[in-house]
Amino acid sequence: MHLTPTASPLRASPAGPKAAAARIAVVIVNYRTAELTIQCLESLQPVLDECDYVSAYVVDNASGDDSPALIENAIRENDWRWARLVQAKRNGGFAYGNNVGMAAAEDDHETPFDAYWLLNSDTIVRPGALKALVDALDVECGVGIVGSRLEDPDGSAQISAFRFHTAGSELARGLNLGVWFRLFPSAEIAPAQDDARELADWVAGASMLIDRKVIDQVGLLDEDYFLYYEEVDYCLRARRLGWKTSYVSASRVVHLVGQSSNVTERSSAARRLPKYWFESRAKYFEKNYGRGARVLADVGWLAGHLLYRARRVLQNKHDQIPKRLVTDFILYNLSPLNRVH
Repeated sequence: MHLTPTASPLRASPAGPKAAAARIAVVIVNYRTAELTIQCLESLQPVLDECDYVSAYVVDNASGDDSPALIENAIRENDWRWARLVQAKRNGGFAYGNNVGMAAAEDDHETPFDAYWLLNSDTIVRPGALKALVDALDVECGVGIVGSRLEDPDGSAQISAFRFHTAGSELARGLNLGVWFRLFPSAEIAPAQDDARELADWVAGASMLIDRKVIDQVGLLDEDYFLYYEEVDYCLRARRLGWKTSYVSASRVVHLVGQSSNVTERSSAARRLPKYWFESRAKYFEKNYGRGARVLADVGWLAGHLLYRARRVLQNKHDQIPKRLVTDFILYNLSPLNRVH
C-alpha cells in the first residue's frame, strides 16, 4: 500500500475556532469490539468541526462475529456520513489494520489528507482533543507525530509518553527497583506522567496523529508487528529521519485500558502473555539495534527479573505476574528455534 505524496504541510491557523484548514482521516481498527468501536465513533461527533474536514474509517480485522453488521447499522442509524466501514481480508494485526484504513482513505479522496489520526477502538474522545493535536503539529520545527493525554474515565492520567527501549533499559525493567531508576532516570521507559512535558521518544498508539509528510518520508506502519511495539518502531524510524514526537496534554482521550486486546487489562494482570507480544518485542530490538543488542536485552531483562523475584520472596511480598512469564520468555526470545527474520 502506498500513499500518494503531497507537498502540502499541515498548518495550524493562528485565529478562528477551528484548529486548522486541515483534512484529517481517523482510522479505528476493530476486532470483535463492536460496542466499544461504536462508543468511540459517538465520541467523535463533537470534534468533527474542529478541523475543516474529518472522515473516519473503521477497519474490521476479519472479526468473524457480528461486528461489521453492528457497526454498519450504527453508522446508518446515526447518519454518520463522515464514517465508513472497511472490511479487511484477514486479521493482520494493528499495523496491518491501520494501513488498510489509510489506504482506503487515500482511495476515496482525490484531495490528500493532511494527517492521519490512529485511534484505538477502546477510546472515548474528549471535546477539543483533535484541535489540540492538530495545533501541536509543526513541520517547520520537525514535530510530525503527536499523542494525546490518555486517561481513565474519572480523568486520572495514564502514562502516555515514553522513552525508547534499549538493552540497558531492559535490565532496569527486569529489576524493577526504585533506587535504580533514581540513580539512572533515563533507564525508566515509562516515567511518571508529567503534563508539562512536551517532547517524547514515543507516544501511545491509542491516540496518535501522524502528519502526512512523515508518512511520505517514513512510510506506513510495519505490518510484521502483529500487536505491540509498532508505534515504538514507527516513532524511532521517524526520529532517525529527523522527525520529533510530542505529547499533547491538552488533547484528552479516555482509554479503557486493554479492552481492545485483553493483554494490558488491569483486572487480568496475571493472564498469560500471548506469543505475539514476545515476537513483537524481539522484532523491535533485532530490527532496530541488531542481533547482539537483542541478546543483551534478553539476558539483561531475564537476569533482572529473576533478581526481582528473589527479592520479593525475601520480602515476603507477592505480585501479580503474567502466568508462565519466564518460561514463555525463554521459549520465544532465547530459544534458537525462535529467531527474527
